[in-house]
Amino acid sequence: MSIYVDLTKAMISEDELVNIYPQIVTAEEALSERSGAGKDFLGWYDYPDTYDKEEFEAVMEASKRIRSTCEAFIVIGIGGSYLGSKAVIDALNSFFANEKDLKGPKIYFAGQNISGKYLNDLFELVKDKDVMINVISKSGTTTEPAIAFRVFKNLIESKYGKEESQKRIFVTTDKEKGALKKLSEEEGYQTFVISNDVGGRYSVHTSVGLLPIAVAGHDIKDFMKGAKDQMDEINGDRSMTNPCYRYAAVRNILNRKGKDMEIMVNYEPEMQMFAEWWKQLYGESEGKDGKGIFPVSVNNSTDLHSLGQIIQEGKRNIFETVIVFDQHQNDMVIPYDEADLDGLNYISGKGMNYVNKMAFQGTLLAHVEGNVPNVVINVNELSAYSLGRLVYFFERACGISGYMLGVNPFDQPGVESYKKNMFALLGKRGYEDLAEMLKKNL
Repeated sequence: MSIYVDLTKAMISEDELVNIYPQIVTAEEALSERSGAGKDFLGWYDYPDTYDKEEFEAVMEASKRIRSTCEAFIVIGIGGSYLGSKAVIDALNSFFANEKDLKGPKIYFAGQNISGKYLNDLFELVKDKDVMINVISKSGTTTEPAIAFRVFKNLIESKYGKEESQKRIFVTTDKEKGALKKLSEEEGYQTFVISNDVGGRYSVHTSVGLLPIAVAGHDIKDFMKGAKDQMDEINGDRSMTNPCYRYAAVRNILNRKGKDMEIMVNYEPEMQMFAEWWKQLYGESEGKDGKGIFPVSVNNSTDLHSLGQIIQEGKRNIFETVIVFDQHQNDMVIPYDEADLDGLNYISGKGMNYVNKMAFQGTLLAHVEGNVPNVVINVNELSAYSLGRLVYFFERACGISGYMLGVNPFDQPGVESYKKNMFALLGKRGYEDLAEMLKKNL
C-alpha cells in the first residue's frame, strides 16, 4: 500500500476499532449508494474512473500551449478553486521555483484575498511579461476572484487586444449557466467544466486542479492514476484493515473522547499548502450543526519553536495527524568543521533528512508522553502519483467521517453569512435593510 495509517501511538484499542466498524459500513454504504445527505454532490466519489477523458485531453493540450507561450500564468480562484492546485504545485515544485529560470511559465495565484497591496504588487510584477490567466469560479460573481479577474482581464485586453485575448484567457466554470459561462460564450474563451455534482473542496482531480497543475509541468496522468489506484484499493478492502477506514474511525473515536481539535503535522515545508487544503476539506465539511473537529496545522520543526509548548503541555483536547514520506528526492549532507564551535560534529556526514526523521520520532514520543494521541500517515514518496492517492484518500475519509459525525459533509451554509454582511456594507443593491441594521451594531 502507498498509504499506511499507523495507530500505535493513537491511544485507542483494536476493540474500539471493531466496535465502530458498523458505523463505517453504514457511512460507506450511504456514499456508494448515494443515499445520504448531500447525495447530489458525490460526483467525486468515482470520478477517478468516470472523468471526462475528452476534457482531460483538452486540458493537456491547453497546458502545452500555455507552457510554450507565456511567461506568467495567473490562476484566479478562492477556496476549493485554488487550494488544491496550489497544494499540489507547491508540494511538487522545487523550492523558489518562481525565482529560477525554469522551462515554462511562473505560476501566480490571485483572487484568494481582498488585499489591495497583494493584487497591486502582482499586477506590477507581471504587467510587462507575457501573461495568460485561468479564472476558476462556478458563478463568476464570487467577490474575491471576480475583482482579480476584472483587473487582469483589463490588463490582457489592453496589452493584446480583444482577438488575441481570447487565446490568453481560460475559464473553468459551470457547464451551462452563470456569468462566466455567458461571458466565455460571448468572448470565445476556451472553457473547462466545474461539475455540478462536485463541490469545490472535492474538485482537485477535475479541471479545477488539473489545468494549473499541468501548466506547472507536473504529470496529471500520474496524478489521476494515483487517485484511481487509491479508489480501487479502498473499494477492494471493506474491512478495518483499510487505511481510509482506520483514519475515519480514529478521528471519530478520539472526538468522542473530547479531542475536538486535530493538528495536521508536516515535516516537509513544501506540504504547508497541502495542510491548508486539508483544513478547508475537513473544516467546511464537518463544521456545522454545532459539531466538527477543528482542523489546524503546524509545520515542524519550525513550529516546535513556537507552538511546541502548548501542544506538549496545554489543554488536552487535541490529537495530531502526522504525514511522513518514506523516500526523499534531495538531501543536504552536514559538513565536518574542525573547530566544532556549534557542537554539530556528532551529526556531520549525516543527511538533513535523517536529522528530520529523528526530530519527528523524538517529537512523537514526547507528545504521546504528554497525552497527545498521534496518528501517523506514512506515504511512500512525494510525487504526482502519491499526491493523487493522498488527495482521494482524505476526500473519501472525509465523506465517511462526516456521515459518522451526523452532518452533511457536502454543503457549507455558514459560508454565506459573512458575504451577506459584506455586500450590505459595500452598498450592493438589495441589501439596504441589512445595511442599516449592521451599521447600528458597528
